[in-house]
Amino acid sequence: ETGSDDIDILPNGLAFISSGLKYPGIKSLAPDKPGEIFLMDLNEDNPGAVELRISRGFDLASFNPHGISTYVD
Repeated sequence: ETGSDDIDILPNGLAFISSGLKYPGIKSLAPDKPGEIFLMDLNEDNPGAVELRISRGFDLASFNPHGISTYVD
């Protein structure tokens, strides 16, 4: 609904997607909605994005993700 900003795909086919970037001068389709992180399993026949739940205590109201990257150990 608010568009994605970035995607990072792990070697195992899991994709993490950041969404909801709000930037001055750029129209936002949902200005009052916090940002989100989605997970998509690209190994599935018909993959769909699933919103990840963010832990309690995190300031969701000001969450404005710009980009995403992962670290595999």
